[in-house]
Amino acid sequence: MSESGCLLIFLTLCSSFLLCVNSHFDYKDALTKSIIFLEAQRSGKLPPDHRPPWRGDSALDDGKEAGVDLVGGYYDAGDNVKYGFPMAFTVTTMAWAAYFYEREIKDAGEMDNLLDSIKWGTDYLLKASAQHNRLFVQVGDPKIDHQCWMRPEDMKTPRTVLEINQNRPGTEIAAETAAALAASSIVFREVDQAYAETLLNRAKMLFQFAEEYQGTFDGACPFYCSYSGYNDELLWGAAWLYVATKDPLYSQYIIEESTSAVVYEFSWDLKFAGAQVLLSQLYWEGQMEFHTFQQQADGYICAVLPDSPYHQPFMTPGGLIHFRDGANSQYVTSTAFLFSVYSDLMNKHNVQVCCGGRTFTHSDLMRFAKQEMDYLLGHNPAHRSIMVGFGHNPPLHAHHRGASVPVTASTKDVTCGMSFVYWFNTDAPNPNELTGAILGGPNRSDVFIDSRLNSSFTEPCTYINSLAIGVLAKLATHAKHHEL
Repeated sequence: MSESGCLLIFLTLCSSFLLCVNSHFDYKDALTKSIIFLEAQRSGKLPPDHRPPWRGDSALDDGKEAGVDLVGGYYDAGDNVKYGFPMAFTVTTMAWAAYFYEREIKDAGEMDNLLDSIKWGTDYLLKASAQHNRLFVQVGDPKIDHQCWMRPEDMKTPRTVLEINQNRPGTEIAAETAAALAASSIVFREVDQAYAETLLNRAKMLFQFAEEYQGTFDGACPFYCSYSGYNDELLWGAAWLYVATKDPLYSQYIIEESTSAVVYEFSWDLKFAGAQVLLSQLYWEGQMEFHTFQQQADGYICAVLPDSPYHQPFMTPGGLIHFRDGANSQYVTSTAFLFSVYSDLMNKHNVQVCCGGRTFTHSDLMRFAKQEMDYLLGHNPAHRSIMVGFGHNPPLHAHHRGASVPVTASTKDVTCGMSFVYWFNTDAPNPNELTGAILGGPNRSDVFIDSRLNSSFTEPCTYINSLAIGVLAKLATHAKHHEL
């Protein structure tokens, strides 16, 4: 072969190699920005080191009408309401990431920031649950709030308080809050043992409340209706309490009293798959009494994997899992996170998943998790990122009040009706970058419309990002080792 021919082959191979290397995203940067978005969702008196420069103090009188201190916590999405149910789930899943991917998150230098984000939520949940058999679960009037487009710093809408108690139970949110505090207690043991004990004791109290006074929570409808009922939250809460305490009372509850089912969704409303994956870890570590839950976790994997004969969810032509329009990205990150965790457990214990006549390895699961995360970061038919401030051609029009109203805007004399004219119904990019926000995502045809008016495409949610943290940390570590 001639020298020119050899050179051509060499250059072709080099180009292929560079293409392969360059196809990796900067997962560490995506991880950092995911946490920055959660900081942008904070309510209350912000700390001096708060990173999003356009956010300020807000809702400093929350809880005043009920005679309690409910300052703090998180706004869930693009509005100014604090919903306790998705907030608690956000905290639980942040804590799970910190617990399971501790090494990877520390390796990325983000553990302190993640712990601060968890504590911002747990501090609020402790306030909301300070009274026995009473949990404050919402601040703000959703219907009126959605009729006004104001920054949280300048909002003029009522800060109505909603609670659950013995006479008005809400098992779902009480058990989810117990899960959040129990999971968080695990990650704070090494840094603040007294705080961890406070969290765990409150978690026990809330779980007892959830179990003793059972009833479906529907106070946030039509915004956060619990369609799945509360059996999944009771299992989820008991599982986290058992992991945190190793108290046989909780394992007995899980085995003898809980209800479980094979599902193909993991979300703020449906926790069965998350609990099953969590309990699978205990099963493989020798606790054989949890075998049924491990089998159900396998069933979840088989129901979701596209190549499985039992696959159920719709996959877009571009390869994105799609459950429903409107914050569909939450199902993408939740699927990727569970698959990532289960993949690591399978690898550690040298097991495979059998789905009918097909067998899948831990690598198969992680390949699918990476595919889903890569789609959000830009490897998709539109060749654009769905994360604000990251990657190629990221969104500029997030459906988000704080990001879309200029900090310098005079809002004193602006009515709620005119607020939509000034800051919502415009084609101008948001003046404040909502760094790291993973938006609602494309539709079933892989079409993504970057428009503030189309909330199903462009509204962010805290639990989209909280579920992305662990898998992004793992991908960042793998990419770093690959480069070495």
